[in-house]
Amino acid sequence: MEFVDQAVAARAAAIELAALTRATKDAALGHMADALAAAEPQLLEANAVDVEAARAAGTDESIVDRLALNPARIAGMVQGLRDLAALPDPVGDVVRGWRLDNGARVTQVRVPLGVVGIIYEARPNVTADAAGICLKSGNAALLRGSSSALNTNRVTIAALRRGLETAGIAPDAIHLVEGGREITGDMMRARGLVDVLIPRGGAGLIRAVVEGSTVPVIETGTGNCHIFVDASADLDKAIAILLNAKVQRPSVCNAAETLLVHRDIAPEFLPRALAALAEAGVTVHGDDATRSYSDAVVAATETEYDEEYLSLDLAARVVDSLDEALDHIRRHTTGHSETIITRDAGSADQFVAGIDAAAVLVNASSRFVDGGEFGFGAEIGISTQKLHARGPMGLPEMTSTKYVIEGDGQVRA
Repeated sequence: MEFVDQAVAARAAAIELAALTRATKDAALGHMADALAAAEPQLLEANAVDVEAARAAGTDESIVDRLALNPARIAGMVQGLRDLAALPDPVGDVVRGWRLDNGARVTQVRVPLGVVGIIYEARPNVTADAAGICLKSGNAALLRGSSSALNTNRVTIAALRRGLETAGIAPDAIHLVEGGREITGDMMRARGLVDVLIPRGGAGLIRAVVEGSTVPVIETGTGNCHIFVDASADLDKAIAILLNAKVQRPSVCNAAETLLVHRDIAPEFLPRALAALAEAGVTVHGDDATRSYSDAVVAATETEYDEEYLSLDLAARVVDSLDEALDHIRRHTTGHSETIITRDAGSADQFVAGIDAAAVLVNASSRFVDGGEFGFGAEIGISTQKLHARGPMGLPEMTSTKYVIEGDGQVRA
């Protein structure tokens, strides 16, 4: 099916979805989960083809990790759909309401966005998450995955559409958009057919969609996430948080990419931290002050402080003060998640007030900045923009609102 035909079919399906009850949508999510679980052998076979092709093409292992599926990850995709069924339905929620002096009642209620296009790279779990979130929030989904995951995505979408058919819902509520780069351009210019685009991937993809789209875009940004170890930090907690934020899963956007250390604590903290990072396989790219504490630290270029490594690499720098740390972060942040480790309440307050990001953490790992960890269920992405949605985007963020005015013959004077 051509993209325009898919978009037209999705718009027709979106009209049906907007009127569905929660019970119907939840039952459909269950059928989608069942169909996806049943397709596990085909999913693993298709994914093995994609992974082999990616490695043969010399793809970085951090990207291969995002692409690869195993039974545990498939089980997570299945459970994500079931978890969505247990979450409240945002459609129809009253955001606020009041009565006018003339007696008319005004309510602002949540409604679906309509047709949501999602453009993403090498993350087949996004296919199931996005389809499920769109369905639960009453939206039709046009899913444009990367060519590297094409075989996996075909099997996934076929299973999800079978689940919709079993539930008696039009399978055109979910489409896999295939084709070359021109198809991505078609999605970006499909104003009137697509209500909103959400890019998920590297900086190049996001920038191309934001700058080239005539369709409204919700920007899910890259994550150059900083950790600042303040002079008063608890060193044991600082090292535990640093290792978790960098090592637990380095290929994701909420992993730490830059370490800033207050000069007063550097002689005590950095030898321990650098040894722990080296033991975990992390290559530290540091300034001269950081390098003085370990021969294993390689020299960092200034451009590396803008990097989202998505690997076991970490930029590091020693700063003279909290103000200098704030200045560094403001110059290099992507507005995703920024962390301070401190025992000083005043420093924590200054950091929180001084950082402009979707999430600011005090004495906690940036890996917590995730829809699932926040209790949202599966997320559509983490928005780093300031309009419509910011931070992890769960079900409410996949809706808009409309005003309903109920009167009894009132007219304006």
